[in-house]
Amino acid sequence: MFIQTEATPNPATLKFIPGKPVLPGSTREYRKAVDALESPLAEKLFAVSGVSGVFLGHDFITITKGLGEWQHLKPAILGTIMDHYLSGAPVLTDESKEEAAGEEFFADEHSEVVKTIKDLLDTRVRPAVAQDGGDITFKGFKEGIVYLNMKGSCAGCPSSTATLKHGIENLLKHFVPEVTEVRPV
Repeated sequence: MFIQTEATPNPATLKFIPGKPVLPGSTREYRKAVDALESPLAEKLFAVSGVSGVFLGHDFITITKGLGEWQHLKPAILGTIMDHYLSGAPVLTDESKEEAAGEEFFADEHSEVVKTIKDLLDTRVRPAVAQDGGDITFKGFKEGIVYLNMKGSCAGCPSSTATLKHGIENLLKHFVPEVTEVRPV
């Protein structure tokens, strides 16, 4: 098994690509080991000293480090991912439930605007963000402001504010005149 690694715009985060599906059709983000109990893979990754975050994407795993240097952490993380896949263990336990999308908020009269915003996010933004080891999901729309949840390498990334303000905000304003601003939640 060959696992590729890629740098992300966030220097505290690396993207690991195992060449096999990780979590098709969904994503999960864990910021603490105690939150990762539904995922045997994430639990094992948190056992590596220095790992402070795990994001499971469609076909990649993004690891955020707390303490330590990548040259010391990377071999242990690669070994953990390889051991997990070779063991045949599932990425999520059978008991784990579908990820709750969380409460979205917007007025009923804005449902068409929200549909357009979500379509733009799904077709133009999320694929590009996944390339960098993250994800962005819609949370709400109120008074012209779009609220987005940033996950994986996007959370805490130094360039995420620029991406959000200059990239995503400009895109949404261009296609959806009702949008005046984009903010992270």
